Amino acid sequence: MNETYEVIPSAKRLIKSLRDIGYDFSTAVADLIDNSIEAGASKVDIDVAFYGNDSYVRISDNGNGMKSENLKEAMRYGSERDYLEEDLGRFGLGLKTASMSQCQYFSVASRSKENKQIAVFSWDLSHIERTNKWEILQPKEKDIPELLKTPISEHSGTVVLWEKLDRIIGFKNSEGEAARNKVISMCRELENYLSMVFHKFLSNEVLGKSLEIYLNRNKIQPWDPFGRHESKTNILSPIKIKIIHNGAENKIFLQPYILPTKEEFSSQDSFQKLSGISGWNPQQGFYIYRANRMIQSGGWCGLRVIDEHTKLARIELNFSPALDDLFKINVAKMKVQLPVQAREEIERVVKPIVSLARERYDHEKKNLFKPSAPKVTEIQQTSPINKNILIKNSSQDIKFDLFTLNEVEQKVKEFATKYESKTISDVFSRLRRRLFGR
Repeated sequence: MNETYEVIPSAKRLIKSLRDIGYDFSTAVADLIDNSIEAGASKVDIDVAFYGNDSYVRISDNGNGMKSENLKEAMRYGSERDYLEEDLGRFGLGLKTASMSQCQYFSVASRSKENKQIAVFSWDLSHIERTNKWEILQPKEKDIPELLKTPISEHSGTVVLWEKLDRIIGFKNSEGEAARNKVISMCRELENYLSMVFHKFLSNEVLGKSLEIYLNRNKIQPWDPFGRHESKTNILSPIKIKIIHNGAENKIFLQPYILPTKEEFSSQDSFQKLSGISGWNPQQGFYIYRANRMIQSGGWCGLRVIDEHTKLARIELNFSPALDDLFKINVAKMKVQLPVQAREEIERVVKPIVSLARERYDHEKKNLFKPSAPKVTEIQQTSPINKNILIKNSSQDIKFDLFTLNEVEQKVKEFATKYESKTISDVFSRLRRRLFGR
């Protein structure tokens, strides 16, 4: 039998690497909201406060909370827990990797329903670099900041506090206008992202998981990418694709939509909102959901290219976390791949959907550019034209010069070369035929 040796990774090296696995500010916050949903929260508050180097981000919920021993385990990288099929978590990394991707110091406070005492643990990057140990910190009760205690002082829940925001406030002048503008911009992007990713929860579409999210006390409204509020949206028949994984039968659910053309929308504002974060063309294609939480918004996953003529096609694709391996979902829940064994079938059912979207788009363009019969009547000149006409009863009389079509042609030719003159004559000849039929 071989001898075994435990080889513990270098804490200070590995934790730095784990800060760069693909999160941005919006996806990091979304990963923490996944935890809140799993904990049964019905409300999540996000507070982003700008105070230069003392800026912070706080995410708090009213979920079930955790006892001290459970919180300690949750702070472990690769924490051991059994995930239910409907859970949004997967690797036991999200809380830590999402938080450390944005800051050097974060704390988690939690209060369970069974215990009024608040448990708090922290990860400190500077401590890890100094000790090279996987050690979390536990402050004394008297040292727990109010920022952690206040949100759960009256009920169960969990609070995550990000401090030392080096990935957010990474400016020489941490209190300057550039730093402030970046925070404002990130908050705007965060609002748009959360309204899209969690729109099914925000609009009470997920049974037993109603959710409200507030960003700096402003309630985030859901963004429905399928325009189901529009009467002209074409909701096609749902599609189920069976797939065998680990000896068990699972299903992939597709719900196709053909959105209205610009002229068919109820308002210009509604048309603009449905263009989404990226614009109409990039937003066509698949909207992939894992347990009703959006993972991908738009794109065809390599089945076809983005095309102006198919931009009205949007397809909801929902799969269970039991199929995570097949969809190759990553830690940050930002990228997925269509399963190899279902790819051909998905491509087959998508083709007629794309054709319908193209037909609707082309039909609009044909109507838009369809030539109409000329409605111009030629007025025969019976007397000399008065070329000096004054418009009266205005704040200022304006003098206009009027010219016949022949005179306009001659005026243009005065500035033309001999090679351009023939082209000008041809253009004006076609114009006369178009206007007067001669």
